[in-house]
Amino acid sequence: MTALLAVSDLHVGYKENRRIVEEMRPSSGSDWLLVAGDVSEKVADIEWALGLLAERFEKVVWVPGNHELWSHSSDPVRLRGEERYRHLVKVCGDLGVVTPEDPYPVWEGPGGPVVIAPLFVLYDYTFRMPGVATAEEALALAYDRGVVCTDEVFLHPDPYPSRAAWCEARVAETERRLAERPGGLPTVLVNHYPLVREPTRVMHHQEFTIWCGTELTADWHLRFDARAVVYGHLHIPRTTWYDGVRFEEVSLGYPREWRPRPTPPGRPRRILPAPPAAAS
Repeated sequence: MTALLAVSDLHVGYKENRRIVEEMRPSSGSDWLLVAGDVSEKVADIEWALGLLAERFEKVVWVPGNHELWSHSSDPVRLRGEERYRHLVKVCGDLGVVTPEDPYPVWEGPGGPVVIAPLFVLYDYTFRMPGVATAEEALALAYDRGVVCTDEVFLHPDPYPSRAAWCEARVAETERRLAERPGGLPTVLVNHYPLVREPTRVMHHQEFTIWCGTELTADWHLRFDARAVVYGHLHIPRTTWYDGVRFEEVSLGYPREWRPRPTPPGRPRRILPAPPAAAS
């Protein structure tokens, strides 16, 4: 059966994860695959993985995670911030992979028609712990407790003055595009970060949630008539429901995380047609 599938956080720098991607195949020749970020920190690895998947799936849709945006010393591509993102968009364009800069494709298969909306929305430190009033206070608390995202070293917002400012600009542009989506169709929203705060509440280190999204997207699943929301980043794969909308965290994660799980690693999650066993 033709399906709309999704996966994220492939982290192909790990040999075990790379092998999983090498073995990843569609269940039918007309399957689409949504890749919700964190393929790798290196442009060459991102190009390899997305190129391989684009050869196998009818359509691949990619959104950037924080790892793709890192300017890491191990990557020969030294671009930073917006320039790095635009370079990755060009790489995807050459591979035939859909990005947040492309016209939104329409899934006409089972469960459709729906607009597939790949989003590039960052974070702005608004997913804060209770009682923490400002981003500065939240960051100070995270540093004091030794729970700090590596983005603070490697994810540069150039030419924006801060990651929060880059996030604000992306939110404004994305809202405009979603409002103008084709024919007012329902959507499947695809973002690296969860669009609502609730999924982060199960995280062990609540200090880390400031790097996990923005309150500015909290009503997008309702405003833009989402049939489903796909995300990753948390490395906690599961199905949850908010306001009657299905949210799918589809990450593979690091080998130390997926090895103990009873299910086979790296199997893309079916988004449409909706699985009958999707738990609420």
